[in-house]
Amino acid sequence: MAVISLPAQATAMGSSNRKLSYHDRLFLWLVAYSCLLGGCLVAFQYYREKQYKADELNSMLQLVNSQILKSLDEGRVIDYSAEFPVPDLRVSIIDNSGCIVYDNLLDSLPNTDHRKRIEIASAIAKGEGYSVSRMSATTGTLYFYSAKKGKNYIVRTAVPYSVSLQELLTADMTFLWVMFPVLAIMCIAGFFATRRVGQHIRRLNDFARKAENGERIYGETPFPHDELGDISSHIIRLYARLQDAIAERDREHSAVLREEQEKIRIKRQLTNNINHELKTPVASMQVCLETLLTHEDMSADKRSEFLGRCYSQCVRLRRLLDEVSLITRMDEGGRMITKEDIDLSKIIAEIVADMDAVVIEHSFEIDNQVSGSLPMRGNSMLLSSVFYNLIDNAITYSGGSRIEIRVRSVSYKSRTVEFADNGKGIPAEHMPRIFERFYRVDKGRSRRLGGTGLGLSIVKNVVVFHGGTIAASNRPAGGLRFEITLCRS
Repeated sequence: MAVISLPAQATAMGSSNRKLSYHDRLFLWLVAYSCLLGGCLVAFQYYREKQYKADELNSMLQLVNSQILKSLDEGRVIDYSAEFPVPDLRVSIIDNSGCIVYDNLLDSLPNTDHRKRIEIASAIAKGEGYSVSRMSATTGTLYFYSAKKGKNYIVRTAVPYSVSLQELLTADMTFLWVMFPVLAIMCIAGFFATRRVGQHIRRLNDFARKAENGERIYGETPFPHDELGDISSHIIRLYARLQDAIAERDREHSAVLREEQEKIRIKRQLTNNINHELKTPVASMQVCLETLLTHEDMSADKRSEFLGRCYSQCVRLRRLLDEVSLITRMDEGGRMITKEDIDLSKIIAEIVADMDAVVIEHSFEIDNQVSGSLPMRGNSMLLSSVFYNLIDNAITYSGGSRIEIRVRSVSYKSRTVEFADNGKGIPAEHMPRIFERFYRVDKGRSRRLGGTGLGLSIVKNVVVFHGGTIAASNRPAGGLRFEITLCRS
């Protein structure tokens, strides 16, 4: 348990002790950079000022050195305190071997080689040199040394590195007083600049967190109006569009899946219904044939009656198989069914003419008011089945005596045809289901008359295949009305 709890505790402590924000860290880095830059400038200015003042003091002492060398060359004796009004001026004369041959402040001369002294070595190499703040080994005093090489000697003058001289060599403090306000202004400007960048980072961090958690992003997060803000806005809008595309893909996938499941359900239902519908004609034919086989002495009239029953059941079975084949073809191979330029008015007229004998036999009348031309793209065989089934249904089941077919409206995109009879109509409770496969309003009468229960289902499938709609309603004066709208193309 202890091994498990320690990482959990460390994780909790790590989450509670969060690091500084990006804005704070960036601002601290900017302050550190500004301080470093200011420090470098101050150090450089201090060194430059110090070097300038050291060079200035060296120039003054080099003038003294030159005059001393000139007097030595001329053999004159100089009163240093009188001719050079420099407080506590120390003068040393060194020969070429590095030994001091004269020093105005020493009673006894040291027997040491001075050629390794900085100012002496520089004078030997370059003709002159100086050294700042070096303690004298003989007097124990800090001096500023300046040396110059002559023909026979090296003259070195020195002044004590006193407080007054140290102040002389100290950098000009005015520069420092200017630098501090400049650094302060830089830090203030940096704070606002880094805060702006921090706002970008914070919003992008929120976006990344939401994206990681799968939250919905609508691309409405405001960003400051600059290049980074525009880039951030573009990223979020692109991600929002990607989410929309994924959501749309998922919706389409779900719709396709539901459609496939619905097709499977319909196929299963169709199989069960076909199995049920096939049993009746097959059983009837079996009974008739068994009766004929077992009663060889049956009269000719009776035998003809049983053979007629078998034939009618065969016709019913053939019609059922044809209609099931047509529905299956539209369900599974709709794209393979060809469309061509046709005249809907001509198709309706041909069906009315073909069924003229049946209409007369059942004492019916068809009033076809569709005239002129109704051009469209479609499959003539399928559209013929629409009006054939509607006329057959009206004659067989409506109980009326008249059918009316007329055009309701014609537009550039669609054609609407109304088909109506003057029969008894359909009870309201059955109206929502009349286009279902194998659904019958009067099951006993439908089977007795040889109906398959697929006619109106075929009608609806054909209309939908042509991009249209069909609606059924009872007429106020009696009868059933179908309103069929078909797309032109």
